[in-house]
Amino acid sequence: MTTPSPPRRVSTNPQPETRGMNFFDADTALQSLLSLYLPAADRDHLTPHFHKLGALVGDRLDDLACTADRNPPVLHVRNRQGHDADRVEKHPAYVEMERFAFGEFEMSAMSHRPALGWPEPIHHVAKYTLQYLFAQSEFGLLCPMSMTDSLTRTLIRYADQSLLDRYLPALLAEDFESAAQGAMFMTEQDAGSDVGETVTTAVRDGDAWRLFGDKWFCSNADADVVLVLARPEGGGEGTRGLGLFLMPRLLPDGSPNRYRIVRLKDKLGTRSMASGEITLEGASAWLVGDLDRGFVQIAEMVNQSRLSNAVRAAGMMRRSLHEALCVSRNRKAFGSNLIDLPLMQRQLLKLLLPTEQALSLCLFTAVALRRADEGDETGMKMRRILTPLLKFRVCRDARKVTGDAMEVRGGCGYIEEWIEARLVRDSHLGSIWEGTSNITALDVLRAAKREEAHVWLRKELSANLAAAHGIPEEFRVELSGLLDRAVDLVARTAAAGRTGERSARQAASALFHAASAVVMAVEGAALAEEKGDARRLLMAKLVVEQKLTASDPFMEIDVDTEAADAEWLLSDASIPLGDVSTRLKKR
Repeated sequence: MTTPSPPRRVSTNPQPETRGMNFFDADTALQSLLSLYLPAADRDHLTPHFHKLGALVGDRLDDLACTADRNPPVLHVRNRQGHDADRVEKHPAYVEMERFAFGEFEMSAMSHRPALGWPEPIHHVAKYTLQYLFAQSEFGLLCPMSMTDSLTRTLIRYADQSLLDRYLPALLAEDFESAAQGAMFMTEQDAGSDVGETVTTAVRDGDAWRLFGDKWFCSNADADVVLVLARPEGGGEGTRGLGLFLMPRLLPDGSPNRYRIVRLKDKLGTRSMASGEITLEGASAWLVGDLDRGFVQIAEMVNQSRLSNAVRAAGMMRRSLHEALCVSRNRKAFGSNLIDLPLMQRQLLKLLLPTEQALSLCLFTAVALRRADEGDETGMKMRRILTPLLKFRVCRDARKVTGDAMEVRGGCGYIEEWIEARLVRDSHLGSIWEGTSNITALDVLRAAKREEAHVWLRKELSANLAAAHGIPEEFRVELSGLLDRAVDLVARTAAAGRTGERSARQAASALFHAASAVVMAVEGAALAEEKGDARRLLMAKLVVEQKLTASDPFMEIDVDTEAADAEWLLSDASIPLGDVSTRLKKR
């Protein structure tokens, strides 16, 4: 007689998940800030598109991103007839994501032509909002998307009309099947961060050039058109001797250009997107701009990519926060929901604060970029320093936020079936490509020393702070003083030359935190007046307390104040200005 098996235990406390969530509708912070940063007409027209993408993030886009991550691209060097093929096979899941990014949402072209039914190029705030949402499922594909956008911008700014006539239509095509993608091939084995060591050479060939050399880390390796840094024969040393060249995958007669994808990189993250090594064997290319200004000109593309990197990092932090809140609100331990446990509240606040700082400064910088494009000098100077500042701090914060959010889910977060593991892997690349943390921190100092961009930033932030209604005067004075100290530290560090480089990260972090505190305070005052919600004023206070003035490791936690902060900020309820004003007087 067979002994019956005991009934299988069914979990009554399963792993909570965000499946089916609309990540735009759930992001009340983003919705509130768009009312400040995006003109009403643009916002009314584009909100359905934000809503549509937000729904995809929690459903179809998530599935595609997971599948593409597990099925990376494959390089086919030769075909079955033994002919050179040099073809990158992308998984169908990745191709479908391309259709969403390049086709349905037109993200790579929307800054340069009418898109999404809007009669003119889309506002930068809206473009970066779409990237911010898309990155909550897929980070890797946004690299080719951003590079296509940035390459197009660089060509429009510097290329002659013949090149624009030849390549711009495909870069701006509305039909996905005929649209071209872009890339930049800059990195070499001996010329990573030190671009001045570039040895790839360019030899004149009539009205074109021939490129010879090796490029070591080339993302979107099979792009249709590429911007390449190379040193013209007889060119000087360092970055001043470099030219910028446009190199197509196929020549105007349809034949393949003379360069090979040697292999694809086996990467920790961004596995869905093809990064490879390239050998240039006399590839035909055309000069872009001035022959000795190549590095200055490609900096336009790099800066755009850096800003996109920061926006993507902010998106990954938001997704991590969504996951952590979902788990903590719906998972029980020790007889309570996790979110009711004091240490969990403390951990969630530490996830929330850098996430909100990143969102605020990214949107603020998008507005500065739009002003710069319109010829506003303040916008130009602010964009110059804010771009490396964001790339430095936001991408570093994303590594910690994604890791700590993984811990909230516990062991399941370490399993590849859940998104946390991929977020952690992908987040590490943001602070490496387009300039490591050291390089971008030093670029903040360079912007201060050469262009006094820190002074222009302080002037703008100080004016905004002075004009904001509803900020308690004591807190306004405190913020103003901290901003002055941060700007002065940047100035002293920049003036100190090589010895000051040791403090570059400290100075950049201080400026980031001071600037974000001011921006969030101004936002908080505006939203308190418009919507009766002063939560961002409270966040500004937390930035001051946790990032700018906390120095005593033996100081005891004010548990009652922190519990009240958690109760307010970890819910979506509005926080009256009066309650926040009382809180701002503490500590």
